[in-house]
Amino acid sequence: MRISTRFFAAASIAALSLFAGSAMAEGEKLIIGTEGAYPPFNNLESDGSLVGFDIDIAKALCDEMKVTCEFVTQDWDGIIPALQAKKFDAIIASMSITPERKEKVDFSEKYYNTGPAIAVTKDLPITDVAGLKGKVMGAQSSTTHANFAEKAFADSELKLYPTTDEYKLDLEGGRIDAAIDDVVVLSEWVKSEAGACCKILTALTPDIEIHGPGAGIAVRKGETELAAKFSAAIKAIRDNGKYKEINDKYFDFDVYGE
Repeated sequence: MRISTRFFAAASIAALSLFAGSAMAEGEKLIIGTEGAYPPFNNLESDGSLVGFDIDIAKALCDEMKVTCEFVTQDWDGIIPALQAKKFDAIIASMSITPERKEKVDFSEKYYNTGPAIAVTKDLPITDVAGLKGKVMGAQSSTTHANFAEKAFADSELKLYPTTDEYKLDLEGGRIDAAIDDVVVLSEWVKSEAGACCKILTALTPDIEIHGPGAGIAVRKGETELAAKFSAAIKAIRDNGKYKEINDKYFDFDVYGE
């Protein structure tokens, strides 16, 4: 979830747009939009390759649906407008299924569900969320985590960032005191060399009205047949073991959730 828009695909955007918006038949091409800046779920590597749980799940779903997948990366703030503009056919980018988003797009069933958490600098002398009063908290803009912070941490100063990279840099540099995001995203970061500055303060209980039932695959409004195909494919890879194979590559717990 980049300041400048980046595109990654095996063909040019002009060629991709010939496929986007068309009905998907067996053997045809499905263009998947993702952010490419949200590890470990999706990340654009320096060599131009896309990696992460979202990417592997997308490939497995396309295999199950017997269509060819290609990927386009898109800044998070513009990802729904880009879908509506037919730059791609679906979004697989850890997008939470929320009532607000369902007014703009249709969703598959969830393909994973994890909760939020808060990371803080290791030298911040607090032990619980009460200590965040008056502190500066970072969050990625246009996310459920930013919306949750506005509601649950009104006594903190909320600073919004275009991507997770920016708030991580400010947290590392001491320019903010805390950050709120997905528990997996923050946990993986604080275990890395880049996140050595920080620690998880606490995991948080999701607010279903804000976070929704989990992350789903977004398609254009009215394309319910495509959404249903994704839902059926999610169930199929859950049943045939492919989902667990991908899950275990990244996590030591079932990221699908309850």
